[in-house]
Amino acid sequence: MRIVRPAVYILASGRNGTLYIGVTGDLAARVSIHQQDLADGFTKRYGVHILVHYEHFETMPDAIAREKQLKKFLRAAKLALIETNNPHRRVLTSDVQAWRS
Repeated sequence: MRIVRPAVYILASGRNGTLYIGVTGDLAARVSIHQQDLADGFTKRYGVHILVHYEHFETMPDAIAREKQLKKFLRAAKLALIETNNPHRRVLTSDVQAWRS
């Protein structure tokens, strides 16, 4: 059985590169779409494909509220959040794929 939960995520183009914050109901599927450049837009244009942070929520309204909050953060605060939760800047895609199945 596939586990699907609302999530907020941050993608990066590289260490200290361009950041993108999004919200989705299926994190693994959405990250895959970004990484394969299947959707035109910001992430495709700027090569933002590396999953560096994500947070799961029980409801989509909670996830959307957190997305709005994160988008208001200054860049330094966004980088600090990533650094705190992912200090080695591991690519988290394999973590997401593991619980998707």
